[in-house]
Amino acid sequence: MSSSFNIDDYDIGPFYDEMFQASGQPRPGTTLLLDKLSTLSKQDILARQAAAEKAFFDLGITFAVYGDTQGTEKIFPFDIIPRVIGSDEWQVLENGLKQRIYALNLFLDDIYHDRKIIRDKAVPADIIDSSAAYFPECMGLNPPRGVWSHITGTDLVRDEHGLFHVLEDNLRSPSGVSYVLANRQILKKTFSQAFSESNVKSVDNYPSLLLDMLHAIAPQANPAPNVVLLTPGVFNSAYYEHSYLAQQTGATLVEGKDLVVNDGLVYMRTTKGLIRVDVIYRRIGEDFLDPKVFRKDSLLGVPGIMEVYKKGNVALANAPGTGVADDKAVYAYVPDIIKYYLGEDPIIPNIPTYICREKSQLDHVLENLDKLVVKAANESGGYGMLVGPASTKKEQQEFASKIRSDPRNYIAQPTISLSRCPVIVEDHFEGRHVDFRPYVLYGQDIEVIPGGLTRVALKKGSLVVNSSQGGGSKDTWVLSQ
Repeated sequence: MSSSFNIDDYDIGPFYDEMFQASGQPRPGTTLLLDKLSTLSKQDILARQAAAEKAFFDLGITFAVYGDTQGTEKIFPFDIIPRVIGSDEWQVLENGLKQRIYALNLFLDDIYHDRKIIRDKAVPADIIDSSAAYFPECMGLNPPRGVWSHITGTDLVRDEHGLFHVLEDNLRSPSGVSYVLANRQILKKTFSQAFSESNVKSVDNYPSLLLDMLHAIAPQANPAPNVVLLTPGVFNSAYYEHSYLAQQTGATLVEGKDLVVNDGLVYMRTTKGLIRVDVIYRRIGEDFLDPKVFRKDSLLGVPGIMEVYKKGNVALANAPGTGVADDKAVYAYVPDIIKYYLGEDPIIPNIPTYICREKSQLDHVLENLDKLVVKAANESGGYGMLVGPASTKKEQQEFASKIRSDPRNYIAQPTISLSRCPVIVEDHFEGRHVDFRPYVLYGQDIEVIPGGLTRVALKKGSLVVNSSQGGGSKDTWVLSQ
């Protein structure tokens, strides 16, 4: 075993590498980090990786995988080599995310009111009305300040030419920001000197920004509105994040059984009696939110809460109904949505997308399943998808049958050679594909957090980065200059 990690041996392959522009040639912004890494022995780097993993274990930074019989919770895999994004490139991403989120909120307000975009035939009515995440019960709702999605996480990928694309929108209930904060907390200790000298923008104030945003949408003038975080409970896959964010913001973590509606207001049951609730950061789907309005069998929600919301006596973040913007068939129309409301071209482009409801596009998809990535419109977490180049003939035939039986529910995209980052594999670096989920808060203004969750497909050659499918994460350093 050599005494240090040999950067010259790292193979960037035929991909865009986030750290190297060519073998042995660092990209601007990564030189200082690589110089620091080169001073560390191999044993030292491996020891720091082990210490970081132990810190994750000690802090209980976990996630759950539904249907996994090996246990309900797992430690989220973490690689200590950070991803670096320069300040100029970040500025473009920040502008593009603000543009997209602003337009999508206008879209949500429109389709639940006048539906002008549909009347003007910029988006087909059946795409909206047939979406599993579109709720007619939300027609006419008026969220505070006209903002529907206050917390979003937009999935971005970079192609082989280094260009960022939007892969998916997450306006209903995006998860993962707790890992952004935890990754940073641990990596500041892992590479303290490199971090302090690299002018990395801070993400540490996310909890205070989140709380400020939640206060800003409170229904009444109150210097200290009562904020709660509504969780489905300990068996939810993101329960760690729910409890972490509640602890970090000072919000009270509650389940539906802890809340009650009385005289047109929402109250929290406490040992000192009922206490009024002003703002609810909901981490349960709207279909479970109120059994009087949505699913009658829901035991997770609060009966009558929608009536209180309609009267403006409690604020919900995010507003019910936002999930329709996450529908992957709706995603295909987001460039048109931005153009319609803002008269602008998207700053961050979509991945070219085939909509299977269109006959000509359906035929193309069925003829090229071995080359395309096919996704179910309302699935997430890496489920319900076919990665054509990695699939078998049998899997392609099964997907063809699914698509033919319900073409509205499927889209397809060309297989993108996602960019890669070096990760530690045993005693050397290897490239692994990554994506990127930055987070956006929208209260009085739109605030993009300078960083995000870089997810890593830890399995060699895999393009699936989801934690439920064996993915891990990295810290993301956005440089201030």
